[in-house]
Amino acid sequence: MKVVFIHGNGGCTAEMHWYPWVAEMLGRHGLEVVLTTLPDNEIAHQAVWLPFLRNELQAGADTILIGHSSGAIAAMRFAEQCPIIGSVIVAGYHTDLGMPDERVGGWFDTPWDWEAIRRHQQWIIQYASVDDPFIPIAEARYVHEQLQTEYHEYTDQNHFGGGGKRKTRFPELVNAVLEKCQIQPDR
Repeated sequence: MKVVFIHGNGGCTAEMHWYPWVAEMLGRHGLEVVLTTLPDNEIAHQAVWLPFLRNELQAGADTILIGHSSGAIAAMRFAEQCPIIGSVIVAGYHTDLGMPDERVGGWFDTPWDWEAIRRHQQWIIQYASVDDPFIPIAEARYVHEQLQTEYHEYTDQNHFGGGGKRKTRFPELVNAVLEKCQIQPDR
């Protein structure tokens, strides 16, 4: 079982936010963890990221994807095409939010196949926050309704990185993934 992290766009890297801490915690429990900065991390073009996940990071049927922001979009689009074990969607959305950088990435050029995304994985965990300055909560709630995710909504987590309370740790995400993998988390 392998866990692949997919960070957001806008110059985000694998060293930011809670990614390294979560990767370390999951690795301590015996999971193979892939945490690397994806190419084209400013815009995050679908035509670059999906092949990179498949060909370079070898994401596939043995993989859990953890996607944050644009990375959550990438995780959903990947699962739309390829079977995976499961995914964690953090600060996910389903439209380009009226943002030019989101629009040119190509993620929203085709309609979502929600049924395929659900069918291609055993479980989906989702985290959203009402005070996210980039993602209206209606976006996250819509994704939850379409995918029937295990949904966790907060009021004070901002965009789950860079602002708000969430800085360098995300223990509830670690525990949720370990539980899905039937691994006893540290308490």
